[in-house]
Amino acid sequence: MSFSTFRVTVGRVILVAGVLVLLFIPYLLWGTGLITARAQDQLRQQFATAQIQHHTDVGLRSLPHANGLPTIAPDVAAPAPGQPVGIISIPKIALEMVVVEGTDEEQLRSGPGHYTGTPLPGEQGNVAIAGHRTTYLHPFYNLNELVAGDDVDIVTVQGLFIYQVTTSQAVVPTDVAVVAPTPTPTLTLTTCNPRYSASQRLVVHAKLVKDVLSGPATPSTPTPTATPGTGTATDDATVHGSWRWAIVWGIAVALLAIGVWALTLRSRGRRRIAVAVGGTVAWLVVVFFFFGALAPLLPASY
Repeated sequence: MSFSTFRVTVGRVILVAGVLVLLFIPYLLWGTGLITARAQDQLRQQFATAQIQHHTDVGLRSLPHANGLPTIAPDVAAPAPGQPVGIISIPKIALEMVVVEGTDEEQLRSGPGHYTGTPLPGEQGNVAIAGHRTTYLHPFYNLNELVAGDDVDIVTVQGLFIYQVTTSQAVVPTDVAVVAPTPTPTLTLTTCNPRYSASQRLVVHAKLVKDVLSGPATPSTPTPTATPGTGTATDDATVHGSWRWAIVWGIAVALLAIGVWALTLRSRGRRRIAVAVGGTVAWLVVVFFFFGALAPLLPASY
């Protein structure tokens, strides 16, 4: 290989790498939303089925409140990781999404995640929910706009629970005290702060002020969970498998780029245009899957 050929090859590699970097930014900001939107559709169907089953078992009816105070929901076992917990609605910031169980990256790609080890909505103690700020449909993008008195509604199979915001603060990411147990039914929402950065955590606290229970759910023993705020252990095989998929898709991106480039050079006239356009579209599809495998392996994607 002559020096000029080597120089051209290196230049092409740098060009493709630069294009990938430029494409990765809009993928994180908007492309990830396609993944979340699809997951939300599936979660809504699953949650609707769970609601029907629960109401069939216990009957849909409101329970009386003593002295106007909200009724504490009975403790029940949390759903499996990745399964729907309920629907969170915040009118102030026009948010309505299904909350999933767990706060690992895989779960947060589907929507806001319920911290494993904290109570479920409506139960006694500190219910903690995390969400992305700028990616994966950015559920908590405008969380900073919430002020004392704003409502946060959560619907679960046990009923409707209305919380009111009390305080908002920014803390360091290692401050797990914000999701520590509380003696009263409260809600904590967390997200990255400021936008497009993970240097801090924005934390919003709220208290339970009203609820409408669907009926006396049968208490069950909650499954053992991790300490709130510490996350759950990720299986090494899963991590390695994810890296393998990222590598496989990365190789596919490189091979397809080389193939399209070579085939375009060998073509002439309209055929060259057709090959270039068709090859580029196919390459972008493969790039999308490559980014989908790569994004969860990077540090917090905000």
